[in-house]
Amino acid sequence: MNKSTRMDHLEVLRVKLEVLRREHRDLDDAIHALEASGRADQLRLRRLKKQKLHLKDQIAQIEDELTPDIIA
Repeated sequence: MNKSTRMDHLEVLRVKLEVLRREHRDLDDAIHALEASGRADQLRLRRLKKQKLHLKDQIAQIEDELTPDIIA
């Protein structure tokens, strides 16, 4: 992979990472709002939390790819 392609790939990953973080925050806000309402649908809450965990896994995977391996 040449340097230009590598930089483009890293830029795409950074943008995707920011989008995933925003979605994660939005889901967190939605979950807190449903819980605060006092009449939250438990199935919906469970699905939102599962989706939030999936986003967290994707975020971690991209962060690992963006972080260079450093041999200590």
